[in-house]
Amino acid sequence: MIKEEVPGPSATWIPSSSFSRIQGIKRKYSDVMPTETQDRWSVKGIVGLKMQLKRRRVSIVRPEDHKAFNRLLGDPVVQNFLAWDTKLRVSDKYLLSMIIAYFARAGRPPYQYQRLHFFLALYLANDMEEDRQGPKHSMFAFLFGQDHTQRVKFQWLRAQLFRAIGWKAWVTREECEEIQAYQPNHWVWKRDRDLLQ
Repeated sequence: MIKEEVPGPSATWIPSSSFSRIQGIKRKYSDVMPTETQDRWSVKGIVGLKMQLKRRRVSIVRPEDHKAFNRLLGDPVVQNFLAWDTKLRVSDKYLLSMIIAYFARAGRPPYQYQRLHFFLALYLANDMEEDRQGPKHSMFAFLFGQDHTQRVKFQWLRAQLFRAIGWKAWVTREECEEIQAYQPNHWVWKRDRDLLQ
């Protein structure tokens, strides 16, 4: 004699009649519900009878994120900072494209991004990619002048940005190049360290 299984205290019991109703609701609202998938699969090649699948990433960067970035490039403080960094120690094209990636991951409306957000994202990008601490601290002089009391607030805001992007601060080189390919002739993508040597 087989008895119907009853789940333990950690499981949630859904009667079979409710299950079909839930499935119908999921189907009805599936086009409205946001999806969390960021990867798609594509065929890489066929070897004999086996197919090789390659994971293809779907970009989350919106055109609005590029517009917000371009608007901030017009800010005089940002322009002075980029002009100051002639050796591209803290603002080469890959670090700058990471700013757009962070804007996309944070998901804020583009009009909300201000000069401070640009420097917060650039500072976080330098934290991820660069080992030198000195050059990135020069951002404070451009933002706050001689007022050293604002640094603590800046670090707190940087942590808030890190949390807003879901703790995903690592941006691959392919993602950066994809961001740069959106406007390939933009002047900021000519900030290449390899061209300096």
